[in-house]
Amino acid sequence: MTNRAKLGFSALAAAAAIALPLTVSWSRSAEAASDVPPAALVEPAKGHREVAVLAGGCFWGIEGVYEHVKGVSDVTSGFAGRQAAGADYEKVSTGTTGNAEAVRIVFDPTQVRFSELLRIFFSVAHDPTEVNRQGPDVGTQYRSAIFPQSPAQMKVAKAYIAQLQKAHVFKQPIATRIEIGGFAPAEAYHQDFMRKNPNYPYIVINDRPKVAALKQQFPSNWKG
Repeated sequence: MTNRAKLGFSALAAAAAIALPLTVSWSRSAEAASDVPPAALVEPAKGHREVAVLAGGCFWGIEGVYEHVKGVSDVTSGFAGRQAAGADYEKVSTGTTGNAEAVRIVFDPTQVRFSELLRIFFSVAHDPTEVNRQGPDVGTQYRSAIFPQSPAQMKVAKAYIAQLQKAHVFKQPIATRIEIGGFAPAEAYHQDFMRKNPNYPYIVINDRPKVAALKQQFPSNWKG
């Protein structure tokens, strides 16, 4: 199990964590992230259903963010990579499978474009400058990665990373990788973890601030 699953808190520590304000900084790049520009390259919407797969640390928080994005109809926590088939939490947590904790996002591109999902990804969902880690979670399974589901997504993702790098939006280089691989859902107890456990200390400290930032920075994309 990962350190977050083993995370033990005394009653006093848990109470203190729950009392923390939701403006807790979730990444070293939070200040720069507030200035992440929209993507210059935007592909036209084709149909009303598209799928995106993104990896950016613990899937609890990424799932929690995108569940509040207007135009998103479903978010599933799981594992992405070339060996995704048959992946489970115990195996992926060893960091030896090559898989990453990720989320599968089903969205309506007439309401929210893939490029907008990426802007949220680079702005509030995680720290794209962290290499093989996010916050307290360390290992290749917590890497930052985009798994394009179409040639159009591949084109947009590559162009957007290049755009952000050229603009020096972040003080550190962007570590986000573009990868090819499958996706497998995680165990049932991981699904909707933030919604079901809003006061879990790990969620309060690391993930609820991301949702608060989404609401503040992207009001037009927010859904309650």
